[in-house]
Amino acid sequence: MSQRPSDGLAVVILAAGQGTRMKSSLPKVLHPIAGRSLIQHVLDVAGSLGAEHVLAVVRHERERVAQAIAEHAPDTIIVDQDEVPGTGRAVEQALQALPDDFDGSVVVLSGDAPLIDHDTLQMLIDGHLAEGRKMTLLSALFDDPTGLGRILRSDDQRMLGIVEEKDATDEERRITEVNGGIYVFHRRTLQDTLATIDTNNAQGEKYLTDAAARILASGGAVDAVATTDTWLIAGVNDRAQLADVGRELNRRIVRKHQQAGVTIQDPSTTWIEAGVSIGADTLILPGTYLHGATSIASNAIVGPDTTLVDTEVREGAHVRRSEVHLAVIGEGASVGPFSYIRPGTELGESSKIGAFVEAKNAKIGDASKVPHLSYVGDVTVGTDSNIGAGTIVANYDGVKKHETVVGDGVRIGSKNVLVAPVTVHDGSYTAAGTVVRKDVPAGSLSMGVLPQRHIEGWVADKRPGSSSAKAAERAGETQES
Repeated sequence: MSQRPSDGLAVVILAAGQGTRMKSSLPKVLHPIAGRSLIQHVLDVAGSLGAEHVLAVVRHERERVAQAIAEHAPDTIIVDQDEVPGTGRAVEQALQALPDDFDGSVVVLSGDAPLIDHDTLQMLIDGHLAEGRKMTLLSALFDDPTGLGRILRSDDQRMLGIVEEKDATDEERRITEVNGGIYVFHRRTLQDTLATIDTNNAQGEKYLTDAAARILASGGAVDAVATTDTWLIAGVNDRAQLADVGRELNRRIVRKHQQAGVTIQDPSTTWIEAGVSIGADTLILPGTYLHGATSIASNAIVGPDTTLVDTEVREGAHVRRSEVHLAVIGEGASVGPFSYIRPGTELGESSKIGAFVEAKNAKIGDASKVPHLSYVGDVTVGTDSNIGAGTIVANYDGVKKHETVVGDGVRIGSKNVLVAPVTVHDGSYTAAGTVVRKDVPAGSLSMGVLPQRHIEGWVADKRPGSSSAKAAERAGETQES
């Protein structure tokens, strides 16, 4: 059963905490995993539910957190928590920001628990509505539940309430079913209940968890739905937990791509951010990092030891042992090994950037090649052209960057320097070692070679006794005989 439109749905995200254990100037909910901040992951799942209202409760570093939320999910309503501490007070203030006539369901999420997913939340909402409950929460079973609130049940397994660990008895601390901090409430019931809750507890806070016992006491239906996937409720409180949750999220992202037909040879050394798309039958080799809005088409090969950032890799392309930023790798094109491809670079179909090449804002046409040991910046290369080894496109005059154009069917010799702005027209050749300062006409050969001179006896005179001098002496003796 899906959420009925007449029921209405609101989502409240708790993001007011300071997160002191992170020991960071960055607010806890803004720490990133898989290319997005913790709260961005939670905002994404909240948005997937089709809620009428999404609200985020903020306090610590209010402006930074609110700005980050607004940039990612601009329709989110920002609610400021006051001086009264506790999750109960935070939710109470969020409810006050809802329209008075809203009487649907309210989902409560934590801004530091990014692994909760759409399917689990939808299951929780559907069960909540189908059973007519006033409160439904997600729980989990832990071998070691230290630090977490416990679910209290009767002998016949009816839920009796929730107790925070600091307020629990020794017997209650031995309970292994814990509160996951993810809830669905009926709005009016929750609002009326929170008005009756005080801060008389070990922490001096207004606990949201106290609502369970109050609703039960008033005759409302409450239950906890246990999940066997304990990662869904995992919160982040320090850097170690941040790494653990990030690693688990990456494992899930990798597995999702594998199940969609992508071969990932070594998941343990492959990191894929949440915004990456990969086509079927692509091979991802060990040591690969895929960031941002990177898109890889089918039948490509990426890796090993490769980083792609906001890059499009088209069908059948191969990128190996290279770093690529904000570039387009054309169909059947090849990059690497040990290439550095900078923003604005576009490779055409079946083109090549080879070993130890740096490219920046370079448009390389179909079937053209920059095979090795070159720098090409601010250049447009036509089709079926070849840039010789050791070539430099000198695009900067110390003040401004200038453009270079290399036409179709051009052959640039080894160790050339193309001094921009310059055009090498279609079908031209340049000789090895040429410094091209002027436009090269179509079909011509450009040379910048000085006459070759020989200074006889220079080695014996300037490097006497060296291995070179001895080799030359032996050669002379051989020639004389």
